Amino acid sequence: MRESRRSPFLWLRILLGVVFLASLGTAAWAEDLEALSKDPNQWVMPGRDYAVTRYSPLNQINTENVKNLKVVFTISTGALRGHEGQPLVVGDMMYFESAYPNYVYAINLNDMSRFVWKFTPHQDSFAPSVACCDVVNRGPAYADGKLIVVTLDAHVYALDAKTGRVIWSVQNADPKLGQTMTSAPLVVHDKVIVGVSGGEYGVRGYVTAYDLATGKRIWRAYSEGPDSDLLFDPEKTIDGATQKPVGKDSSLKTWKGDAWKLGGGTTWGWYSYDPKLNLLYYGSGNPGTWNPSQRPGDNKWSMTIFARDPDTGMAKWVYQMTPHDGWDYDGVNECILADLEVNGKTVPTLVHFDRNGFAYVLDRSNGKLIAAHKYDPTVNWAKEVNLETGRPEVDPRYMTKQDVNVKGICPAAEGDKDQQPVSFDPDTKLFYAPLNHLCMDYQGFAVKYKAGFPFVGAIVSMYPAEGGNRGRFIAFDPISGETKWEIKDEFQDWGGALTTGGGLAFYGTLTGWFRAVDVKTGKILYQFHCPSGIIGNPITFMHNGKQYVAVLCGVGGWPAIGLAEGLTEPTAGLGAVGLTANLKDYTNLGGTLMIFSL
Repeated sequence: MRESRRSPFLWLRILLGVVFLASLGTAAWAEDLEALSKDPNQWVMPGRDYAVTRYSPLNQINTENVKNLKVVFTISTGALRGHEGQPLVVGDMMYFESAYPNYVYAINLNDMSRFVWKFTPHQDSFAPSVACCDVVNRGPAYADGKLIVVTLDAHVYALDAKTGRVIWSVQNADPKLGQTMTSAPLVVHDKVIVGVSGGEYGVRGYVTAYDLATGKRIWRAYSEGPDSDLLFDPEKTIDGATQKPVGKDSSLKTWKGDAWKLGGGTTWGWYSYDPKLNLLYYGSGNPGTWNPSQRPGDNKWSMTIFARDPDTGMAKWVYQMTPHDGWDYDGVNECILADLEVNGKTVPTLVHFDRNGFAYVLDRSNGKLIAAHKYDPTVNWAKEVNLETGRPEVDPRYMTKQDVNVKGICPAAEGDKDQQPVSFDPDTKLFYAPLNHLCMDYQGFAVKYKAGFPFVGAIVSMYPAEGGNRGRFIAFDPISGETKWEIKDEFQDWGGALTTGGGLAFYGTLTGWFRAVDVKTGKILYQFHCPSGIIGNPITFMHNGKQYVAVLCGVGGWPAIGLAEGLTEPTAGLGAVGLTANLKDYTNLGGTLMIFSL
């Protein structure tokens, strides 16, 4: 009888124990992933770490011996279009994803000659027709024995990392509405964070968190609209520019009528996370349409950096870089988290090289603007960013408008930097940035919305900026605004950067050259010509005591859309085709994984 009386309490204790262990498991996933990211032998996140530094302390390959680098392994991805991502390395395994049709591969580094498994998702064949700037993919994420991948037709899959078996899948968006997915996910705690693409189709942007274990949707936060949709507390969410609460209806007040419903602000870039502050960071893209005359106002919160609680989605602060964007200067570029010295004090900063040509330094705890410098000297659309108001001082000569062809705007719509991520070297305290060097003519025109059809409203012609080169690779100090050195390249440098403890910066060119550069001088110490142009991001890892460098080549993306789609009209491809019409003389389509070592 005594045992039976104690049974309810015994079962209660067991139940509480299970709940406690489950909560420990959730915490362990986050802790394990963060710990894994600190192991230089592996590369377990898209940006290597939550801060998206793309820096590795590995130094076996260094400035003295990099000249001896050789290709040790190559394999085709089976896809022809733009490869804008990077592999992951977890233990003995490497994982990578191709451009559409988004083949996913697992390779054991002990035997790279065969695939451990391959995942071929079934996709909606309509999706490629609404991918504005090529059918690219920016790679998978990993956590808790799962590989998280997204597909162009807007599905999110959790795969068993050992077998490739689908554990769960969800549909995050609808291609019939012009919605696609191209960005790399990020796992924070027990949540998978993903965005959406389609700003040129009147898509209203959002970020979504799914449960890592089950795929259940936890929260979704929009870029424009009512406070409840934005997950804003009007009295607690801070406007970084003013350091005051955003107030009620901060987005709705900046749009004419219901234009916010087609407001763009898509979220197809990179994501970063600060474990100490428990804040997720990302940027939103251009407002819809490209014709600013149809949408008077600041069009908040497009073109904005968001800082959110990853567990609830609630926004702590926001900072808008380009109010009332009239140039397609998407704000989706990565947010690098670095502790920098500012006026003699170490400040937890967020550094963002925006499409608009300014490198922003914000206090990542509250969004306060610390510095904003032009990182290309040709920038002319704005004279400067006012440090008091946080707003750009726009030169009215270069403000675009309906039925007027505004000429000589710098940078062009592709920006002085697009999605190609920079790398932060903690030894030099410099940022190594692959860039564009472009200007444009831009004429807005009236456009009507129809679901699944382009909602652009502008004719754009892009061309090289002063000097004739279309690309640059630079070492930059965002506090002082000083460019320490630069390499001029014929075409846009659309692939990402990697820096290492060996004193090297790696990057690739649109024509296929993979390079190793001295971080102190900018001297090219090694280069190899890959089978196709490079728009992917190099990584490095250690296996069996040997350091390797890997990169996906496979030309495509916006700069090579003419080559990818066979387009010839100069203003086609949202103005990109004429800019790189001669790229076909230098490279061909085709994805290949390249692995180098000494």
